[in-house]
Amino acid sequence: MATVLDEIIVGVREDLEARRAAVPLHAMRELAEEATRSRPALDAHAALAGGRDDAAGIRILSEVKRSSPSKGALAEIASPAELARRYEAGGAAAISVLTERRRFGGSLADLDAVRAAVGIPVLRKDFTVDEYMLYEARAHGADLVLLIVAALDDAELAGFLQLTHELGMNALVEAHTPGEVERAVAVDARIVGVNVRNLKTLEVDPENYRNLAPQLPADVVRVAESGVQGPEQVAEYARDGADAVLVGEALVRHGDPAQAIRDFRAASLAARTR
Repeated sequence: MATVLDEIIVGVREDLEARRAAVPLHAMRELAEEATRSRPALDAHAALAGGRDDAAGIRILSEVKRSSPSKGALAEIASPAELARRYEAGGAAAISVLTERRRFGGSLADLDAVRAAVGIPVLRKDFTVDEYMLYEARAHGADLVLLIVAALDDAELAGFLQLTHELGMNALVEAHTPGEVERAVAVDARIVGVNVRNLKTLEVDPENYRNLAPQLPADVVRVAESGVQGPEQVAEYARDGADAVLVGEALVRHGDPAQAIRDFRAASLAARTR
C-alpha cells in the first residue's frame, strides 16, 4: 500500500520530468556552475551550528510554506520575499522555501524571490529524488538542500550528499526512525534533522526528537523539525539539545513573524536556566 510519502514522490517525479524536458541536465549543470561563480553558496552549516550554546538562543530555520498535506492551506504569502525579510529581521539563521508544487503550493519562483531578498542561507525544501534537483537548487541560489533518508536508498543518499558538497552546498539530512538516524550518520551527514512527523502517515510524535537525538554524534548539527505551535515546543527542543528548530506553520500564521522568532529564541534561553 502506497504511503503519503510515496504519493508525493510520484508527483515530484512527474513535475521533474517536465522541467528536465524544458532544461536538460547538461544545461542545468551549466546554470549551476554559473550561479556558483557569480554567487557561491553561503555556509549554512556555520549558520545553524552552535545553537545549543548560543547566548542569543537556539537557531531558527524559518519556513516559507503555503500549505501542507496534513493541514491544507496555511497562508496566502503574497510576497515570499517580504516574509523572508521579516524572518531575517527577527533573527532567523536561515530560511527554508518549499518548492514542491502539488501538496505544498511552492515553486522555484518562490526560491528565487527569497534568495534575492535576504543575505542569510536559503534551503530549497523539496523531495530530492534525482541529481538534477541538486543542480537545479544551486542554479536557483540555494545554499542548503533537503535529503530525506526515507525517500532514498543508501547509494542515492551517499551520492546526493557528495554531489551537494561538490556544488558547495550543505544538506539537511532528515530522519524519523532509529534506523534512518543510523543511515544518516553512516554517510557522515553534518546536519541532521529529526522530524517528529512521520511523512509516511503524517502522524506526529512529540517525543521523537528527544528519543532519537542522543544517537547523533556530538559534532553533528541537530535540527528539530515539525511540531512547533509556539515558544513552549521550541523550549522543549532546546532542553533536549537541539542546535536549530525548523518552524513553518507557526510563523506563516503569526501576525508578526519577526517577533515570533525573537520569542522562540528567548524561550530557548529561558529553558536552559531551568
